[in-house]
Amino acid sequence: MLSLSTLTVLAPIVSLFGLFYSATVDDNFPQGCTSTSSVCFYSLLLPVTIPVYVFFHLWKWIGIKLFRHN
Repeated sequence: MLSLSTLTVLAPIVSLFGLFYSATVDDNFPQGCTSTSSVCFYSLLLPVTIPVYVFFHLWKWIGIKLFRHN
């Protein structure tokens, strides 16, 4: 089983490799990222989604901790 710290490092690295793959293979790289059927779209979406998810997950956890201790 992968720990959270491993997934936190591994997911952006995999996404970065996907982005480099899209940049080298796709002929119309910047314009082709608008379609949800392309690999490029998801390789750009993942690095944005993961930090936002981690931020709100930690924010919820801090809120629960503050609520329990007050």
